[in-house]
Amino acid sequence: MSGNEMKENGQTAEKEETHEHLPNIRRLNREELAGLMAALGEPAFRASQLHRWLYSHQAFDFETMSTFGRKLRQRLASEWSIRPASLADSESETVDEGSTTPLSTAKFTIRLEDGELVESVLIPSEERMTACISSQVGCPLRCDFCATGHMGFRRNLAASEMTDQAFLLDSEAMKLHGRGLTNIVFMGMGEPLLNLDNVFESIATLSEADYRFSISERKITISTVGLPAEMERIARSGLKTKLAISLHSADQGVRERMMPVAIDITLDKLTAAISSYNSITGQPVTLVYMLLEGVNDSPEEARKLVRFAKRGLCKINLIDYNSIVNLKFKPGCSSSKTMFIQRLLDAGLLVTVRKSQGAAINAACGQLATRQAR
Repeated sequence: MSGNEMKENGQTAEKEETHEHLPNIRRLNREELAGLMAALGEPAFRASQLHRWLYSHQAFDFETMSTFGRKLRQRLASEWSIRPASLADSESETVDEGSTTPLSTAKFTIRLEDGELVESVLIPSEERMTACISSQVGCPLRCDFCATGHMGFRRNLAASEMTDQAFLLDSEAMKLHGRGLTNIVFMGMGEPLLNLDNVFESIATLSEADYRFSISERKITISTVGLPAEMERIARSGLKTKLAISLHSADQGVRERMMPVAIDITLDKLTAAISSYNSITGQPVTLVYMLLEGVNDSPEEARKLVRFAKRGLCKINLIDYNSIVNLKFKPGCSSSKTMFIQRLLDAGLLVTVRKSQGAAINAACGQLATRQAR
């Protein structure tokens, strides 16, 4: 290799290393982008243009931002980097084996800019293509039956790190199934309501009407253990998203043993929060109930769930427990599940039973925890 080539290669490596150490402009929200453009002496509309380049065009290089002058592009490139999240690993599980066109639930490990990892799940069906995305690295709530809670809490995700998960899974859905996302659920790792500002920011980007990727707010569901103050914020935000509450027991003592947060957020407080949400939005909440053998699948538990659900405008979503290594729980047996469903139906409640998908690859509800954490 000639001296000139060595010099050029050294300069390229130095440039790449410098770029990696520049702050990531995708960590800035819309308000911060506006502040950046103002500080650069640019008109206010430049912030909207920059946001469009980052999230509609998904530009990874300032040079491609053709609506900006060269001087502005160079200034941005000298002070900022563009580093989106990336795919680190994937696993898939074939379901519906009797079908002539079996669909596969796929789990993706997503690497964030600082090297932290989260998991996202692509859940296909004949009618939908759903992305289950994470809002935190780990989770601080320590629910007894949940693998994510056992891995501890690392940090909140930035809004861009949530949108990146949706973008990546949309691209993978097109490759695997020839169609993109139709639904998004914030049901992955973490408690979305403990990172609500960034969740709001990501939803605003994902539902931007004239962006290349755009999904209706009505096709987005936020899942929570039930944090009353944050539920009130969602209700008053004007969002058209759906709200799901991980209930898992309508017995205060049982819920406390499974979910430590229930010690402070009692069923009475949760009832009041649901009623307030119903009143403000006019919409129901979905009570997610995971059946655990010998824990919450008895006739008495069914009776208590009926009584709780009838206090507000609620739908019931029953799901099977998905076994997790080193955790003590087992899924409810078929006979108790049948009994439980019938009692809810007899009480006139709207009940859906979610078929477990992704359990074999640790991608089902409650199973998400990165391989390092496991």
